[in-house]
Order: sequence, then structure tokens, then C-alpha cells
Amino acid sequence: MKRRRFKPYIKVHKEGYAILFSLLTLLVVLNILVYLQSPAKIVVFIQLLISVTAFSFFLFFFRNPTRNVYIDDNNLVLAPADGRIVVIEPTEEFEYFGGEKRIQISIFMSVFSVHANWYPIFGTVKYIKHHDGVHRAAYLPKSSHENERTSVVIESVSKKHKILVRQIAGALARRIVTYAAVNRECHLNEHLGFIKFGSRVDIFLPMDSEIFVTMGERTKGNETIIARLSD
Repeated sequence: MKRRRFKPYIKVHKEGYAILFSLLTLLVVLNILVYLQSPAKIVVFIQLLISVTAFSFFLFFFRNPTRNVYIDDNNLVLAPADGRIVVIEPTEEFEYFGGEKRIQISIFMSVFSVHANWYPIFGTVKYIKHHDGVHRAAYLPKSSHENERTSVVIESVSKKHKILVRQIAGALARRIVTYAAVNRECHLNEHLGFIKFGSRVDIFLPMDSEIFVTMGERTKGNETIIARLSD
């Protein structure tokens, strides 16, 4: 008889290990101090309840769901992040494409979204640059070029198209993590990076791309098909 392996309900992303360990240590110390100094059981109970709630939120925030997709069309573009579509519009992209018009699709990630980011297509990383900036609310249009951000350009497998994915820090986000490396092959089902706390991801596609999402639509990273690049 084959023994079934136990699988945890919540898989934690590696970016959360240090924060969760530090938070757990702090909460344990605080609860011990409250227990030793407060004779009222209700105070101890409230402190314990607050601690469990706080730790549960951070554990939920750093969740890392397993998502594997298998497609036979390398021109399909998948959502790089969980969240809600807040922008679909033609725009001039100056950082890499020199003012060339591109279709911008922006996904706003709330604090309740999975904050891992996935590569949206198969291809090769051609460009990476981190920009320091402010930390305004990520849903504002100006956040795309004024907030702290990291831009990654990917060339498709066919080498016919290049797309730009931009990780943007929001009002609460204080760290953008990017795993991409120039000239490295990238694949679907693989993490591009992680943004800690509320944030946004922009993707800039060729103008002749076929768009499959609408404003306000919810996306799931590495699952929702947002566009198809032209042949």
C-alpha cells in the first residue's frame, strides 16, 4: 500500500521566511511579557488573539500557491500577477521602446492578492533596470513612471516580439524582488519576482496584440490569458 504524503494547506513563499520568523519571535516575547505582568486573563486573551490574527495575516500574505499551466501556443500572454485590471490603453513607452506606442495593461494587487509575479511568456530576458522613486498608491496612473519600479524586457521564443513587464511598488510596498537575469531563458510556471505589500504590475504589448481581458476583470497569475501576440 502506497503511503500518501502530507501536503500543507498553505505553502509559504521564500520571501516571507525571515519576516515570519522575526514576527513570530516578537509576538512570542510580547505575549510572555503580558502574561507575566498582567493578572487579568482577559488582557492575556486579547493579546493572544491580536497576535494570532497578525501572524495569520502575514502568513496568508506570503502564501505561494502551486500553479502549473501547459500551453501549445507560444504567442499567448498570461497574467504576471493576481489582481484587478485597472488600465487597458495605448501608450507611449519611453524607457526601452523609445516612445513607440504599446498597449499597456495594468494589474493592481491589493494586500490580499498573491504577491508572487510570474513570467507571462516563454522567451529570453533582454533588459532589466531598477528605478528608485516615490511610494504613491499603485492604482494611480503616474505610479507607472514615478514610483519605485523594476522593468524587465522579454523577447519571445519566435524572436518576433518584445514585451516589457514592470513591477511597481505601491504606498505600502517597500521592496521589489526580481529574479530575472539578462540573457537568461524564462518560462511560464516560473516566478519573475515578488513585491512585498500593496503594488501593481504593468505589461506593455505590441499594438497588434489581441487582448482578452476587460477593465475591472480579476486575474490569476500564471493562469489568466490576457493577450495573444500576432503571428
